[in-house]
Amino acid sequence: MNQNKDSGNNKNPMNNPNTRNMLIWLGLGIALFFLFNVFQTNQTRQTQGAADVLAYTDFVAAAKAGTVSEVVMKGQNIHGRFTNNDSSFRTMVPVEENVVRTLEGTGVRIKAEPVDPEQISLFGVLLSWFPMLLLIGVWIFFMRQMQGKGGGGAMGFGRSRAKMLVEKQGKVTFEDVAGIDEAKVELQEVVEYLKDPQKFQRLGGKIPKGALLVGPPGTGKTLIARAVAGEAGVPFFTISGSDFVEMFVGVGASRVRDMFEQGKKNAPCIIFIDEIDAVGRHRGAGLGGGNDEREQTLNQLLVEMDGFEANEGVIIIAATNRPDVLDPALLRPGRFDRQVTIPNPDIKGREAIVKVHMKKVPLAANVDPTVIARGTPGFSGADLANLVNEAALLAARRNKRVVGMEEFEEAKDKVMMGTERRSLVMTDQEKKLTAYHEAGHAIVALNEVESDPIHKATIVPRGRALGLVMRLPEGDRISLSKAKIEADLAVAMGGRIAEEIIFGPEKVTTGASSDIRQATEMARRMVTEWGMSEKLGTIRYSADQEEVFLGHSVAQTKNMSDETAALVDSEIRRIVETAYARARHVLTEKLQDLHTLAKALLEYETLAGDEIKAVLRGEVIIRDDSNDTPQAPKPRSSVPIGGGTLPAGSAA
Repeated sequence: MNQNKDSGNNKNPMNNPNTRNMLIWLGLGIALFFLFNVFQTNQTRQTQGAADVLAYTDFVAAAKAGTVSEVVMKGQNIHGRFTNNDSSFRTMVPVEENVVRTLEGTGVRIKAEPVDPEQISLFGVLLSWFPMLLLIGVWIFFMRQMQGKGGGGAMGFGRSRAKMLVEKQGKVTFEDVAGIDEAKVELQEVVEYLKDPQKFQRLGGKIPKGALLVGPPGTGKTLIARAVAGEAGVPFFTISGSDFVEMFVGVGASRVRDMFEQGKKNAPCIIFIDEIDAVGRHRGAGLGGGNDEREQTLNQLLVEMDGFEANEGVIIIAATNRPDVLDPALLRPGRFDRQVTIPNPDIKGREAIVKVHMKKVPLAANVDPTVIARGTPGFSGADLANLVNEAALLAARRNKRVVGMEEFEEAKDKVMMGTERRSLVMTDQEKKLTAYHEAGHAIVALNEVESDPIHKATIVPRGRALGLVMRLPEGDRISLSKAKIEADLAVAMGGRIAEEIIFGPEKVTTGASSDIRQATEMARRMVTEWGMSEKLGTIRYSADQEEVFLGHSVAQTKNMSDETAALVDSEIRRIVETAYARARHVLTEKLQDLHTLAKALLEYETLAGDEIKAVLRGEVIIRDDSNDTPQAPKPRSSVPIGGGTLPAGSAA
């Protein structure tokens, strides 16, 4: 639906908790080292003063000569004074040396003092305590790792991991959201309530506490939630549903309580829960009766939203692409009582989305957003953002200053069909077979009235396919008619029939595997879901088995009898065989067109829809772009296809 906006995350390294912790420990280490040096220096100055260092033998000689008046012994340290002047000295006593016996008879006055415990070396203390400090540090490190980034301390295990986005991280408004005007109107009430709550309260109205955004992936559910917060100018908390679920029972419920407490402190605000189906699944579903931790978390969420406590100004917006699995209690009035559908955009929405993304890209004069929107049916906002980005990257690789329409067309083909694999080596026989296979799809599509127009046919491998025939509808298609489905089935069978007609039944390949799978699945849905079988009528059948809980046991029940299952299989076979015969009839009558188109594909490798029609009319294809000058394919050596894993064609 919508374009993706840069989150604007602050790249300042000081915002990283690990960096801050490292800097704190580094600062503490430097401070301890500095204090140790100051302590040692002060102790040395206090104890040593300005005394000269004297060798022990010189000290003994001076004492025996009578030049030493007195000494003070403190352990192995000796401080003394000379008799002839007022100078002092210091010396160290060797180990196991008896100084008192040595000084007997010398007349030296001996004084002994105890060793001061405060003068013990700080380094020695740290060295003795180092193992214990190391164990404590490792324990703190692992505790913080177990608590995760949002731990917030030793007791922060149950705290919410919701992140608050502010304007400096990229403010998003409704101008940045395109293609979902109906959803913006629905959420405009929320914006007005957050701006002026008294406007609704004067008339007794209450804004819904919860809004559930439902839509396929990539349609912009998160973006429009941020736009609501940006329009209202209120704090925006974002959290994923999986952040609530932990291995310890009760942690998720604690995080829910903490999340609502944060919301109340910052009210008015918006709390956005992405992928809420991770925590809001139907209780009691699944083998074994469900998960205790997830169900307790859901129960706490229901209580917080139920109104037992006033949550004025706190609005919950959640997003999911699977509303069918949510617990009914979550969707009742008073909780998520407003559901906003965010579908894939229509042609006008796609054009608006493309224009928003093109604001960041320098465009050539020939770029037409309307043409791009018309050629991208079924694209979501994320797909369109990817298309514009791929076009810009392609223009950059070609050293262009602007992005032209040719880059957008190639980017569209890359997104829809996959990247070209020109390095894949194929023999001439494999290339010829692929050309006839794709020509069979194209000829049947051209002769089926209900078939969509052909956009492009190619025998250049793209993605997992060795060749492709792509058809695009002329407009957005809301539903499928029976005639359209039958035409698509015939087109899907065209590739296999072309192989049989040209090369014989014994030479068919595994290239039609995806076509057969697609046709079988479509026929099955016609019979079991869409009520398009006269024998089975308008009844829904399902081939899947359901689990039924009976007390503590689980029983499996079939959704249809064996006779009905056999009838379903026979109807599927009949529908596919009818499409097979229908495609064979077309290719038999248009055999010359099949040869003509296959030869053109071998020559040009890729043909647009208009070029295919020109080839069948006998016209010569002229291409102005020198890069697209038709060239005969070069011979290539053989590589095994490998059991249908690389289908040779797709009629989709």
